[in-house]
Amino acid sequence: MSVLIIGGDQITQISSMLESLGAKTINHWDARKKSSAPKKKIPQDTACILMITSFLNHNTMLKYRSKAKKKNIPFICTKRSISCVYEEYVKIMGIKDCNNCYANCTGDLKC
Repeated sequence: MSVLIIGGDQITQISSMLESLGAKTINHWDARKKSSAPKKKIPQDTACILMITSFLNHNTMLKYRSKAKKKNIPFICTKRSISCVYEEYVKIMGIKDCNNCYANCTGDLKC
């Protein structure tokens, strides 16, 4: 599964958490400047778009939310804290308990 993260500067903790939940590829676009992210196309294999709203151009958010809806890609908007990202990701991706978790963990993620 591939996740596209738009916004945010330091995403190493978020990337690690997403990988532990089954994300194989994580693409990151900085979206502070009007000219950076809005011109890019969503990668073909994207299974989920995660918008970090702390440092984000609002037009960028509107554009990619619309594109995600057209392509039927789950779209998550959240603050940049790892706990907020985790909570929203688990909710939107439908992870109810460790039996449904992508990570196939031993229960230490407390999903």
